[in-house]
Amino acid sequence: MTDTPRPAPAFDRHMLESLVCPVTQAVLHYDADRQELVSKAAGLAFPIRAGIPIMLIDEARQIKAG
Repeated sequence: MTDTPRPAPAFDRHMLESLVCPVTQAVLHYDADRQELVSKAAGLAFPIRAGIPIMLIDEARQIKAG
């Protein structure tokens, strides 16, 4: 048996319906290219790792307003 790497699980887009920004409680937008959930209201992008959204403010990336 060989150990072949498995691809990361895909993000379940249905989960997006129940997730909100932990800062503003606003709607999040899924960025498939960057694998992030974006809160335009807070100016933050939360990473998705191995199909799991990391909704910690300390893990979020600042994004430019616009």
